[in-house]
Amino acid sequence: MHLVQILLPLQDNQGRPLSHALFAQVREELVERFGGLTAYTRAPASGVWQEGGEKQRDDIVVYEVMDDALDRGWWAACREGLEQRFAQEEVVVRAQEMQRL
Repeated sequence: MHLVQILLPLQDNQGRPLSHALFAQVREELVERFGGLTAYTRAPASGVWQEGGEKQRDDIVVYEVMDDALDRGWWAACREGLEQRFAQEEVVVRAQEMQRL
């Protein structure tokens, strides 16, 4: 079992807010495929990183699902699709092994 987290920005690369419908569509797609989803949306997380000598900043929400059989090809295609839909150079999708207790 893997816990997969998707870090989604609230704005595009030009700082424009992204549509609530876009987030709802991704939620529905993930629930359809994995049977459930946890969304951390109440207080956006803030990401900061160094790029080309300048600090960059993003406000993000996190979606996570539990995946029994981590299909790396499907997740790579999902990430690429999210990068296009959210107008981002990169969307972080990360997975970690987990056990239900």
